[in-house]
Amino acid sequence: MDLDDADHPTRRRRGLLIVLSSPSGAGKSTISRMLMESDSEIRMSISATTRPKRPGETDNVDYHFVDDAEFDRMIAANEFVEWAFVFGHRYGTPKAPVKAALREGRDILFDIDWQGARQLEPDFGEHLVTIFLLPPSMDELDRRLRARGTDSDEVIADRMRRAADEIDHWAEYEYVLVNRDMEACLKQVQAIVAAERVKRVRQTNLHP
Repeated sequence: MDLDDADHPTRRRRGLLIVLSSPSGAGKSTISRMLMESDSEIRMSISATTRPKRPGETDNVDYHFVDDAEFDRMIAANEFVEWAFVFGHRYGTPKAPVKAALREGRDILFDIDWQGARQLEPDFGEHLVTIFLLPPSMDELDRRLRARGTDSDEVIADRMRRAADEIDHWAEYEYVLVNRDMEACLKQVQAIVAAERVKRVRQTNLHP
């Protein structure tokens, strides 16, 4: 996607689209939260979803909650960067906020799976930084899911099946980290982001 640098002569760099993916239980949500808490320049992408609002969630803060008719309209109007079915509901990333963030040199964090990451590539490939988190082992992933104490054996079994499918796609990502320790994994993600920010192609204020 071509972003006009002339419109933003004082912008110090191009923004990043940071995709963080992992199977459920491998630490994606925790690492995402820790990353944003440690870096004020990163904001989470807010997805539109057809799933019902859960207690404590706020519309347009946690998600843009829409019905199926509105989601269909947004698809037809090409308003999504990507969208997919996840656990029986549709989730999609609105295109306009992503374009605005890139133009303004802001970084957006995406908590999406390999389907979403693949859909981002055609239009935003040069701005993408894709990171996949692996659990130390499938046994450890099962242990972490059970330690939550929120899911039945049937739900955990389904999550483990889905995890195996997710893990099959790790090779499609630029960076692959094994999350043995949250703090150590966070430092690795922070190092990746820091390096990507200073790549030559992202420095809009440099001239040969």
